[in-house]
Amino acid sequence: MNFAEKILGLRTKSGLSQEALAEKLMVSRQAVSKWESGVTLPETEKLIIISNMFGVSLDYLLKEDLGDRLHSRSTENLDRVILRFLGSAQDIDEISKMLIDIIQDGVIDDEEREKINSIMVTLDEITRNIQDIKLKMTETGE
Repeated sequence: MNFAEKILGLRTKSGLSQEALAEKLMVSRQAVSKWESGVTLPETEKLIIISNMFGVSLDYLLKEDLGDRLHSRSTENLDRVILRFLGSAQDIDEISKMLIDIIQDGVIDDEEREKINSIMVTLDEITRNIQDIKLKMTETGE
């Protein structure tokens, strides 16, 4: 089970609409919809709030069994893979701004190192999404 399936299950089990969950987390309903469709993931602060709100660990929310992940990615259609990529690629502008802020003073402190690590995780996900698109295109002969 991936994050999208978990957040959807937790929300519906709690009897919350997307709108109600969005209000509690101070995000848009569209953000919740993107999380539940697997297009994007919440920011770290929101993940912590979600973890506390539903009484589950961050490990539970974020970790996916490797077998499940490989199976779910192998059964996705090309449209879904492209949507996942587009969702993750929206972060590129934000990443550029963060990197400019980080290098502006010429010194990288601990907080900035954490930001860089976060950026690397996002870039790794974008890379995986690109690889998945290439694989799907090869499989479908496009």
